[in-house]
Amino acid sequence: MDFVVSHYNYLIAIFLMMTGFYTVISRGNLVKKIVGLNIFQVSVFLIYISLSTVKDGVAPIYVEGVKVYSNPLPHVLILTAIVVGVATTALGLALVVRIKEAYGTIEEDEIHSQDNSL
Repeated sequence: MDFVVSHYNYLIAIFLMMTGFYTVISRGNLVKKIVGLNIFQVSVFLIYISLSTVKDGVAPIYVEGVKVYSNPLPHVLILTAIVVGVATTALGLALVVRIKEAYGTIEEDEIHSQDNSL
């Protein structure tokens, strides 16, 4: 039980990852697929940040008597990934709006049936 309690962040990340993956593969609505991808992306961020933690580590500011420092690079990379994720989401939603204008729907099955009928 102590193992589960001490690794709860990994369990949450796995739950979010499977939820996002299930949403992407099971839903036909394009907006729901984008939301599923965002949930999956958040789980990857959580795993990456969890792996980068240093026990008893402090901020990398030189102080007398401190021997263990935390590396700030993973946190900076995640901030960059968040910005890229927001831009990707905005682009995906813009494409969904354009698809809605062209086909009149955002359901994947209806779009395929309209393409096949041409």
